[in-house]
Amino acid sequence: MGSTQESKPHVVCIPAAAQGHINPMIKLAKILHSKGFFITFINTEFNHQRLLKSLGSDALNDFPSFHFESIPDGLPPPENPDATQPTPTLLKSLNENGLGPFKCVLTKVSALYYPVTCIVADFLIGGFTLPAAEEFGIPAILFWTAGAGSLICYDQYPNLIQKGLMPLKDSSYLVNGYLNTVVDFIPTMPGIRLKDIPPFVRIVHPGDDFMVGFSDRAIQRAKTASAIIYNTFDELEGDILDTLSLNFPLCYGIGPLHLLQGKIADKSLDSIKSNLWVEEPKCLKWLDNKEPLSVIYVNFGSITVMTPQQLVEFCWGLAKSNYSFLWIIRPDLVIGDSAILPPEFLEQTSNRGMLASWCPQEQVLSHPSKGGFLTHSGWNSTIESISYGVPMICWPFFTDQQPNCWWSCNEWKIAMEINNDVKSDEVSKLVIELMNEEKGKEMRKNAIDFKNKAEEACAYPSGSSVVNLEKVINLLQISSK
Repeated sequence: MGSTQESKPHVVCIPAAAQGHINPMIKLAKILHSKGFFITFINTEFNHQRLLKSLGSDALNDFPSFHFESIPDGLPPPENPDATQPTPTLLKSLNENGLGPFKCVLTKVSALYYPVTCIVADFLIGGFTLPAAEEFGIPAILFWTAGAGSLICYDQYPNLIQKGLMPLKDSSYLVNGYLNTVVDFIPTMPGIRLKDIPPFVRIVHPGDDFMVGFSDRAIQRAKTASAIIYNTFDELEGDILDTLSLNFPLCYGIGPLHLLQGKIADKSLDSIKSNLWVEEPKCLKWLDNKEPLSVIYVNFGSITVMTPQQLVEFCWGLAKSNYSFLWIIRPDLVIGDSAILPPEFLEQTSNRGMLASWCPQEQVLSHPSKGGFLTHSGWNSTIESISYGVPMICWPFFTDQQPNCWWSCNEWKIAMEINNDVKSDEVSKLVIELMNEEKGKEMRKNAIDFKNKAEEACAYPSGSSVVNLEKVINLLQISSK
């Protein structure tokens, strides 16, 4: 193709192999496509098959200038084809085994279409994407899909070790109050506690924890990239991005990506979606029959798991609150078991509760009936909630979710945190407070202020994210010449 037509800039987009990373990368790819780039989008073979199962076997057939490829993840097929693979195992395998297959795809699509001119890769898979970019002589931009504040925390791990704050002396430190220790040297985060830092800080034997060493290697590698982009906007995390720019390559906030995509992406690509589970549109019909601000939306994302007892506590907390709720319960939400809800709970809440296995979250969060969001504080959920002006109750699970929760509760004041050792009375109390008391009203007001700022950031021609996107595009176009 490249030999018979004028060459087009060709960007290869490759996310880390998890739902929360595929979602924003698809949005970014559509935005770049709308700016004249040929896109090759690479998933793992396992996730490519899951997408086809979720969307339909023809859903990813080639679109004009938007092409899909896949590479093996190096792991045996999981027993449950609908379950998310364990993150550490997956990242280790991809970074160790991905280089050869990735280079094969780069060679193949360069010959079939146009020469690849740039790689946009998830930050977590720089272990094979950055060496490939160097070998092919093309620039690589990394995409940090988590909250920007968490990257500052990860970058501070060597300081935490040096000051003796991690690793923990023994496992008793997990429960003796030690994690409430305030850490006073993390930039932009005054008053943050050890428990608010990504939980790899809680290890007892650092040599036994893959993710600590992996995080450090990923961060050091990232400092060699051409630039790093973030799904955020300057008015929300500008101070954090300025701080990161001191230690990392050029940092650009170009989000919220779903708002930017809605403004500029080619509508012919609307059928390209990224959900690995089948969405249940009946959720939206159910919401249509509810009063404004009357429903609490509950979704713990694609990876969070809980014990059967924690599930029961959430059940009865929602029941006792007496509010209507839409609760997304994935098939693999409960550790080592299926999510079995108490029959009494189902009976008691049948007239005001809606359960589903997956949903179109952006449409739920933008629906007038929802009044609040009980969330795991994953970054996609957090930035979407902010951009629709929805206050939150946070139950963070791992990685960036703890600092996302800290920022939401302490700095942005749009959320309240629920205890990790969840109890039904606390769930009920916080839901009532969020939905109908003064603190909840104040949080909603703050969330709406950020919603307005998010919309301004994505407004043409001078919104901060629009300006930053143009800088990224210039960087990509320069690289293609």
